[in-house]
Amino acid sequence: MSTVPTTRTERRKAATRRAIIDAAEQIVIERGADALTLEAVSERADVALQTIYNRVGTRSALLVAVAERAQEDNREYMDAAYATPGSPVERVMNAARAYLRFAVERPHQFRILADPPNEPEALQRIAELTIEQNAKLEAALRDAAAEGLIPATVDPALTAKALWAAANGILALGWRADELRADPEEIAALFGALLNLSPVANAIPPIA
Repeated sequence: MSTVPTTRTERRKAATRRAIIDAAEQIVIERGADALTLEAVSERADVALQTIYNRVGTRSALLVAVAERAQEDNREYMDAAYATPGSPVERVMNAARAYLRFAVERPHQFRILADPPNEPEALQRIAELTIEQNAKLEAALRDAAAEGLIPATVDPALTAKALWAAANGILALGWRADELRADPEEIAALFGALLNLSPVANAIPPIA
């Protein structure tokens, strides 16, 4: 757990770190992760390269910091969905809606999580954060099986991972530049089709 800076020097260092990560995040939002370089962040944040190394670290560390912010945004959407009262299947449904809404409303943050940059440290951290979130879907599916809402033969861990992967594949259609590109309305319909093919199909209404 991070501690709250107490001295003026610590507060200044923390503020500089936030400004650097803010700059990195804006570059990713505006131009994508490939455009993120230490030089670009240095120029955007108006700090020396050495300051970036001192306060955050390498390019990989910057990507991790941006990804962690994206995951925090995602967590707000998903935690609210899972906390909504209802049956386990309704929790799955709420989570699907929240994941879709996050991807539509925070497209660049979603993309860095769904299509992470090829940086070992960033890949590892994003994987850890994703596994953490997928565990909540797995728990909802396990509860649904325990209550007889879905077949007891369903593997909650495998199904959660399959639904997550399929959802990302559907959402990635919004990035395409060809005739297979899907607009938000079609993506929502495809989400509905995915859920209709899933083990929870008989217990949920179509996604809206």
